[in-house]
Amino acid sequence: MRLLVALVISVPLLSSCAVYMAASGEKEPDLGAIKTGATRSDVELHLGEPVSSSEMPDGRRYAVYEYQIGNEPSTGRAVAHGTMDVLTLGLWEIIGTPIEGLSGDTNRLAVTYNEFWQVEEVKALREK
Repeated sequence: MRLLVALVISVPLLSSCAVYMAASGEKEPDLGAIKTGATRSDVELHLGEPVSSSEMPDGRRYAVYEYQIGNEPSTGRAVAHGTMDVLTLGLWEIIGTPIEGLSGDTNRLAVTYNEFWQVEEVKALREK
């Protein structure tokens, strides 16, 4: 009986990785807002900080941004993971956490800015 009580109490403590990941995914950016003439602050509002950036000899700037597609926050997925955690006494985390970790595709976008920090060129980068 003590073991059963200990397991029931430990389920909420053991679970929640997959639940948290499902509930706090990343909202997809509005890529339509990233176009020639947009400002750097407009781009970073949608994509966040660049993963790399550099200045070109002619004064223009080059920045690479990463974003995710297909990993939006989902209450439904979070509830499903939570239910499976309870039904399996936390063992679902062995399967659920990797599933959530692999959801969504990470993409990269290269943006070239002019000397006034306005978008000059946008290019999708291919993964190798």
